[in-house]
Amino acid sequence: MTNPAPVIEIRNLHKAYGPLEVLKGVDVTARRGDVVSLIGSSGSGKSTLLRCCNLLEDSQQGDILFKGEGVHWRGEGHQRRPSDAKQVLRIRTNLSMVFQQFNLWAHMTILQNVMEAPLTVLGRPRDEVEAAARGYLDKVGIGDKAEAWPAQLSGGQQQRAAIARALCMEPEALLFDEPTSALDPELEQEVVRVIKDLAAEGRTMIIVTHDMKMARDVSDHVVFLHQGLIEEEGPPDRLFGAPTSERLRGFLKSTTHA
Repeated sequence: MTNPAPVIEIRNLHKAYGPLEVLKGVDVTARRGDVVSLIGSSGSGKSTLLRCCNLLEDSQQGDILFKGEGVHWRGEGHQRRPSDAKQVLRIRTNLSMVFQQFNLWAHMTILQNVMEAPLTVLGRPRDEVEAAARGYLDKVGIGDKAEAWPAQLSGGQQQRAAIARALCMEPEALLFDEPTSALDPELEQEVVRVIKDLAAEGRTMIIVTHDMKMARDVSDHVVFLHQGLIEEEGPPDRLFGAPTSERLRGFLKSTTHA
């Protein structure tokens, strides 16, 4: 059986903020149905990699491909920018991102939050979008909160609303940036359950996480970043069960005792 085609492919990616090199040549591939987790210490470049993937950050070197289509660039180094605004919009709408802070609009109900982007960005019919939005709110377990305001929800409920909002764009892949790190442990589990369900459905996902148990349970492939480089990567059983890198062994030991 042949491997499914990559949805997201990152090749030799470099990213610096002034003289500070955050990514020093990183390759990551997520094929259709893959769940790829990025782990590593704070400052290792995980979130920056995710933001470059979604073109929220400009990278200085390397290729970013979406379903085999490379991002078009102009300029070089710190002047490098995507050159095709329509391509950027198309890629972003197909790579829905869920952030650590839920980023819900306080002046909109939960249902309105979930509906907003498909209505304004994609121009879909309101009836169709509302039906989809209610369906996704049911899917993440907060269908009864559709008319509530974000401030009336717990952190776990707000993050599940943010996931429903991402799903309502019908994306090719989901990008999660530390989706549970702002939550108390009991609320964290609500969100982990939703992510596990999405993984079981075969959705393509890249997840930046500090939750090693979730990374082990849901991932097809785990990437350990250290100081802007991939120190070790592979299937979760091997990475967590028999890591070869001394740095990864130390990192896993520190997270176990945290």
